[in-house]
Parts: sequence; structure tokens; C-alpha cells
Amino acid sequence: MSPRRTRATALRVLRQLRHDPRTIVLLLAVPCVLQVLVRALFADSPSVFQSLGVPLLGLFPFVAMFIVTSITMLRERTSGTLERLLTTPLARGDLLVGYALAFALVAAAQATLVSALSFGLLGLESGHRPLSVIALAIANAVLGMALGLFASAFARTEFQAVQFMPAFVLPQILLCGLIVSRDEMAEWLRVISAVLPLTYAYDALARLASSDELTARFWADVAIVVGVTVVALVLGAATLRRRTP
Repeated sequence: MSPRRTRATALRVLRQLRHDPRTIVLLLAVPCVLQVLVRALFADSPSVFQSLGVPLLGLFPFVAMFIVTSITMLRERTSGTLERLLTTPLARGDLLVGYALAFALVAAAQATLVSALSFGLLGLESGHRPLSVIALAIANAVLGMALGLFASAFARTEFQAVQFMPAFVLPQILLCGLIVSRDEMAEWLRVISAVLPLTYAYDALARLASSDELTARFWADVAIVVGVTVVALVLGAATLRRRTP
């Protein structure tokens, strides 16, 4: 890998995003709008918003980054851009890490913006420092980005990429514990939830929302989120192959 080539790839992706206002709106504005809607839904039950607000700070960016990155990488594959890039000295690692850096910067902006809105205007409170919540929200957004890059290898059209949303994301949201506590789920559902990365991302955010002391379980959740992100990036790199000699 070459730092110069990796940086050039990241800058290219950021320039593409800058000229795509719809994607910028999806990445930056939609999570904020969703958080405002949640606050409005529970205007008469502020305690419910306080319990849901912090976990949603990580879930909304996760979903947005998954959709955008899967479609963006698919465009690179189907347009022939990926083929042309892989005929140059650019290594697969340079390409994927460049994408990861670019979207990590976008994820940082996204998580910071929605967190500032929530902790500022919406009055959200956390049992731990807001900076910890923002850092974990960024990690969740990067996780969504890594899974989106990996999932793009299995789609042939943008419509198929969007279809991965219910296949990859919705089951994780349903089983992570946000809607129903995992302790109240059937045993087979708990087994499935235990292998889904968003379960650990939600657990970590829920622990930050409470005022309880952070234990080794919290750091184990964070380590799993980071580990799955790295594995997804490695698997994504393995799918970047030239299809023509």
C-alpha cells in the first residue's frame, strides 16, 4: 500500500460526493430529520426519548452509510471505473482504505452534526460524556460503511443494492434490542442476535445512555464493532478483482 495513492483515492471519492448534493443530503440531513421526528413523536414522554435518543444516534448513521457506500461502490464496479483503477499501480488495499478514509470523514461529520443537534436543540442527555457518544456513533457509521462496501460485491444493479437494506440492516435493527429487549426474545432469536454486529453497537450505546459505570462488557462491545469493521473491509478487499485480463 502507498499512502500517496490511498490519499489520492480518498480525495477522489470526496470530490465525487461534493458534486452529488442528493447524497450529501442523505448523509447529513436525513439522520438529523429522523432524530427530530423521534423527539416530536415522544414530546409527551421525554423519558422515552432520553432512552432511545442515544442509541438512535448510532443507528441512523449506520443505516445511511450502508446505503450510500454500497451504491457508490457498485457504481464503481458497473461503470468500469474499478476495472480501470485496478489496471494502474493502485493496489486493492489502497483503493479500499481510500474509500474507508473518505467515508470515515463523512461519517465523522454526520455523527457530529446529528449529535450536536440532539444534545443541543433537542435536549438529549446522556449518562456519560457526549464526546463518547459521538465517537461511538462515528464507529457505527464506519461499520455501516464497511458492510456496505462488502455488500456491494453481491449486487449487479443499484436496485439490488437497495434491496440489501432489508436483508442486511432491518433484521439487525429488529433483533439488536431496540424494539424488544433481548432477554424477552425467544431463544433462537437471541442466538441470531448474538452474531449480528449491530447488537453490540446498540448495547454499547445503551450503556453510554445510562449512568452506570462502564465495565469490561462495554469495551468488549466496542472491540467487536471495531473487529467486524476490519473483517468487513478485508472481505471487501478480497472482492476487488479484475474481471478482464
